[in-house]
Amino acid sequence: MIRIIRMSNSHHSHRSPILASNKRALFDYEILERFEAGVELLGHEVKSAKRGRCHLRGSFVHFRDDEAWLTNATIAPYEKAARLDAYDPTRSRRLLLRRTDLNRLMGKQHTEHLTIVPLQLVVRHGLVKVEIALARGKKQFEKRETIKQREDERRMRARRD
Repeated sequence: MIRIIRMSNSHHSHRSPILASNKRALFDYEILERFEAGVELLGHEVKSAKRGRCHLRGSFVHFRDDEAWLTNATIAPYEKAARLDAYDPTRSRRLLLRRTDLNRLMGKQHTEHLTIVPLQLVVRHGLVKVEIALARGKKQFEKRETIKQREDERRMRARRD
């Protein structure tokens, strides 16, 4: 007797599921360089994040005691977790980066006055990671230019169809 075992597509796909994205950061900032960092989460936070109950709106990365911290990222409490009375959904979470990347980010932020913004929260190999970017804030006229380019691209696509 031959048994055929079918595996779901999620085991074969190379794309990591995106749990949350920060689209506003792509509009407000010019992305110069991207990094991937691990996030130090509590057990119930991991379960909640993997269910998509998180967002990066208004979040940012800052440095404290030679460590990178993700601040204002919201991860809703997991419904089935016990004792969540004192849980703060927007608490600061430590980012896990290589020392060389950490030093590079701190140096660039300090010398070139750049910002570090989170772009996406993803799952890679079962671990929750955050994609952060070294970015420069856009001026108002640059934002208008971005909107104009998008509208032009939409018009061109509409004409082709």
